[in-house]
Amino acid sequence: MKKILLSVAVFAVSATVFAQKKVDDIAKFTTEVINLGKIKQGVPTKGIFTVTNISNQALIIEQANPTCGCTISDYTKEPIAAGKSGVINATYNAANVGHFDKHLTVKFAGIDEMKSITLTGDVVAAEEFDKVNPTEVKEAVKAVKKAKKAK
Repeated sequence: MKKILLSVAVFAVSATVFAQKKVDDIAKFTTEVINLGKIKQGVPTKGIFTVTNISNQALIIEQANPTCGCTISDYTKEPIAAGKSGVINATYNAANVGHFDKHLTVKFAGIDEMKSITLTGDVVAAEEFDKVNPTEVKEAVKAVKKAKKAK
């Protein structure tokens, strides 16, 4: 009898372990990599990751942790209803010139698996950036000013 009970207990634990949900079963990212392109040194630049709840239960982002201090994150704190979307904002400080790949580790409530998302791009020295992209810089400044006025 003890062997039967032990076998049932082992089976129950095994079934629970194998039934664990995976991130891809509950959440769909629009993209897992955002290429910010060429960005100006010293100008923090944000990438916005959109995540959609593809399960039939509320989805909660517990953490969205950058792997280094040069990136900060903020994310939707409220539960995301089934079929709805939330965001993870990742801002890279762009202090150093050169190529970068910055990763964030995302943890959802009730899921042991972590998801990695990435910001990538190239930081260009301020003087070089202004020489190479004067029109883009002017258009970006106009867009920022317009957005501030709209608030």
